[in-house]
Amino acid sequence: MINKKNDHSKNMFCRLCKSSRLKSVLRLASTPPANAFISKEKIDIVQKRYPLELFFCEECFHVQLTDIVNPIELFENYVYVSGTSNVFVKHFSNYAKNIIDCYAPSLENYILDIGSNDGTLLKFFKKFGYKVLGVDPATEISKKANEDGIKTINRFFDIETSNLIKEEFGEASLVTANNVFAHCDDLSGMTDAIYNLLSNEGLFIFEVSYLIDVFEKTLFDTIYHEHLSYHSVTPLINFFKKKDMELLDVKHVNTHGGSIRCVVKKKCGKRKGNDSLINFVNLENSLSMNKSETFLNLQKKINTRKKELNQLLNQLKLDNKSIVGFGAPAKATTLMYEFGIDHDILEFIVDDSVWKQNLFTPGLHIPIFSSSALEKIKPDYVLILAWNFAESIIKNNKNFRESGGKFIIPLPELEVI
Repeated sequence: MINKKNDHSKNMFCRLCKSSRLKSVLRLASTPPANAFISKEKIDIVQKRYPLELFFCEECFHVQLTDIVNPIELFENYVYVSGTSNVFVKHFSNYAKNIIDCYAPSLENYILDIGSNDGTLLKFFKKFGYKVLGVDPATEISKKANEDGIKTINRFFDIETSNLIKEEFGEASLVTANNVFAHCDDLSGMTDAIYNLLSNEGLFIFEVSYLIDVFEKTLFDTIYHEHLSYHSVTPLINFFKKKDMELLDVKHVNTHGGSIRCVVKKKCGKRKGNDSLINFVNLENSLSMNKSETFLNLQKKINTRKKELNQLLNQLKLDNKSIVGFGAPAKATTLMYEFGIDHDILEFIVDDSVWKQNLFTPGLHIPIFSSSALEKIKPDYVLILAWNFAESIIKNNKNFRESGGKFIIPLPELEVI
């Protein structure tokens, strides 16, 4: 059960192997929770900031945060919804079709999505005739999902929730969890709860940001308090073995700048794996992902990106150019704090999500408006904070560009378009 009293705690043991041999490899600026947007009435409140420091396990090579913000604070009033982005809607449509084509989950059982959000993924499984069930701690988003016809249990997923679901709905043919496997402090307990629900031939499939992409592309802004783990394949293989499960297949996908989709079965299941695991392990070894020294270089790369972007933004301000932000994803909180981008640089931020509009960004309290503000205000430059959606953002705002406006993409490489 989650303790409602403590807003912050530390876990100095590896989430995968329980080793205490953790070594600090990256310390970013302390930030408030990345999705802790506030209303105008609370704008004078100073929001608490928490340490953001990455540790490397010298036993199993897993990379993780040790500072834990209470999940109730992070997720109960969550404002991120998958269905806002056409890119993600398309991704989940392809995701569901790929799983059905490759693994043909049994129609007799149901599909459970952990951290189901607004039910975007489950809607596609439902279209293919599957019984679906979501579980999510965000109160308002769960309510909206239920109203939209996706049965959603408004709870955190743990062994107690698993038992309640099993008692009412029986065993699942498929359990999915997208980015959620990076959110959980007790990965062992979550895996036990998943194992409890799966049929013997059932599968657990999850997507998480891939550590190699974070490192190689300097995607440091994907590091925030919701993401407690930064996964690579090598540590996961041994972790699932200890849980009487087996990692069958791993596929690289493009979401969030680069992620992996992992397919896991019970050890007693009859499905066979493939060579993908060997290929990923070889890649990780070739890039020295099994050495803490490798990650110490990430800070230098971040500082280079910071210098490049700040030089550009500061020169634009000296030239009296107006700059606004586009997109208020969680990653923007990390980026703005680490790079020192505040209200002096960005006049406001626009976002297509109605859940975030007319709120203010965590800690820095920059106002968020609808994208229609671009037409009204006509700024000179737009800094795309949701850089993983840069292509669609630029395409959808061609009037701004045709009228002389320019876009700045901060990562993975600085671009002005």
